[in-house]
Amino acid sequence: MSNSSYFSEFLLLAFADRRELQLLHFSLFLGIYLAALTGNGLIIPVIACNHYLHTPMYFFLLNLSLLDLGRISTILPKSMANSLWNTRTISYSGCAAQVLSFYFFISAEYSLLTVMAYDRYVAICRPLHYGTLLSSRACVKMAATAWAAGFLNALLHTVNTFSIPLCQSNEVEQFFCEIPQILKLSCSNSYLREAGVIVASLCLFFVSFIFIVVSYVQIFRVVLRIPSEQGRHKVFSMCLPHLAVVSMFLSTGTFADLKPPSISFPALDLVVAILYSLVPPTFNPLIYSLRNEELKNALRKLI
Repeated sequence: MSNSSYFSEFLLLAFADRRELQLLHFSLFLGIYLAALTGNGLIIPVIACNHYLHTPMYFFLLNLSLLDLGRISTILPKSMANSLWNTRTISYSGCAAQVLSFYFFISAEYSLLTVMAYDRYVAICRPLHYGTLLSSRACVKMAATAWAAGFLNALLHTVNTFSIPLCQSNEVEQFFCEIPQILKLSCSNSYLREAGVIVASLCLFFVSFIFIVVSYVQIFRVVLRIPSEQGRHKVFSMCLPHLAVVSMFLSTGTFADLKPPSISFPALDLVVAILYSLVPPTFNPLIYSLRNEELKNALRKLI
């Protein structure tokens, strides 16, 4: 087969051939999925229904939970269904839709994390201007920009990826349709076009990364000047959850995208994919609620 247009479907990675192991995979992924649904599904109504949580920080957290739900719901149900029904197939259009959706949610989440860093910077370094710089209208515009940027980035990657001829086969060595694995099936000359898009995305990624680093350098400079230990502790409590989420997002995603081909093999690719696609959506609600008394109290009232 010389061109992707001849493919009516792709074959995803099979975790195991034995029926017992397939059911074990289904059970493990179901547990992860339910944990992510429960955590994010609780945060959304808690923030939406409590007026004292209608602040920029919690508004962005609500958007983060929506993106996490979308990200994990894009890939897990199909993988679980394949294990349950003992199949590996995903349609060509289904694969394209999965790529578009997954990269939309993950790109929008990174943009939103950048916005959240700005929120923390203004709250700590410019508190007198907080109400002006982060008004309700400004917050909605920033969140909408993050979602729109994520969609445009995902659309660009999807169109480029699925317009490239595939010269190898239709077997994707991953449990979901992942762009790097699909590109392994492409012709070498066509791969360069998508590589250019990836470089452009990495430049935007780097700009956002620098913005986050500079924001936290300014934040820590202010924190170190706070004379009260209680005051410093309060500021750290505001920033540590966001820093933890950003660190987890960047470390797993960067390693997945930039790891050398020499150390790329199926088992490692699978572990890395699980880390960057499933771990953040599952643990983000726990990270944000663990040290946040307001959120924990609201959760108790809801439950």
